[in-house]
Amino acid sequence: MKKQFLFILTVMLLLLAMAGCSSNEQTKKPDEQKQEVYEKTVEVTISAAASLQDALNEIKANFEKEHTNVKVNFNFGASGALQQQISQGAPVDLFFSAAVDKFDKLVQDGLIDKSSGIDLVGNELVLVVPIDSKKEIKTFGDLTKTDKISIGTPEAVPAGQYAKATLEKLHVWTAIDGKVVYAKDVRQVLTYVETNNVDAGIVYKTDALISKKVKIAATADESSHAPIIYPLGVIKNSIHPKEAQLFCDYLQNDYSMKIFEKFGFKGLK
Repeated sequence: MKKQFLFILTVMLLLLAMAGCSSNEQTKKPDEQKQEVYEKTVEVTISAAASLQDALNEIKANFEKEHTNVKVNFNFGASGALQQQISQGAPVDLFFSAAVDKFDKLVQDGLIDKSSGIDLVGNELVLVVPIDSKKEIKTFGDLTKTDKISIGTPEAVPAGQYAKATLEKLHVWTAIDGKVVYAKDVRQVLTYVETNNVDAGIVYKTDALISKKVKIAATADESSHAPIIYPLGVIKNSIHPKEAQLFCDYLQNDYSMKIFEKFGFKGLK
């Protein structure tokens, strides 16, 4: 009798406990669902040309306020280096290149869908010198008077590729070839000029505009180099394609385009 009573009591206690758990689960379920929506943050990685850094950081701040469940991480660098990283399997969700050929290489390799890509903004190429420069450098032709000039490594840095093409077209390259200090990206070129490590550098207009330590000596004629176009596209094997596309679309809205224009980019939409 005693054993039977204990068995019945145990069963009753188990049933009560299960009912309590079920009740609590039902009570908490809506809140838990809400928490899951707001607490589950998705991180997306954007590989972008170094020249886009300031504009994208400003756009990101506003995007994350509107989309609290998405965190944007940037990997800034030379477009050629970024393209190689993606080709080698780097976990990237979106590529924002400073050169069409780097972007097209990923399209050819089947890593970006051409139809989903967009040429978003354009830029200009300028010659910059230190703000306190005493050398008379007012044109690209004046670079023959310099001791050192910096450009991005042409094979990896689109700005360097455009710079070399411009200097070749102006028949200046042969005269200054031995004076060139190559940089890993345009921001490094800018730093070399700002710190007076070189007499001049060739960067994008957008880079020159953010620095108070350099001045623009000349602007390259658009016919002297290939068009400076920044294509944008989602990587096919992105693990967060929905969020990557969300940010991609956000970069194309009126607010973002005004930010790009504020930093000196030209809208191509």
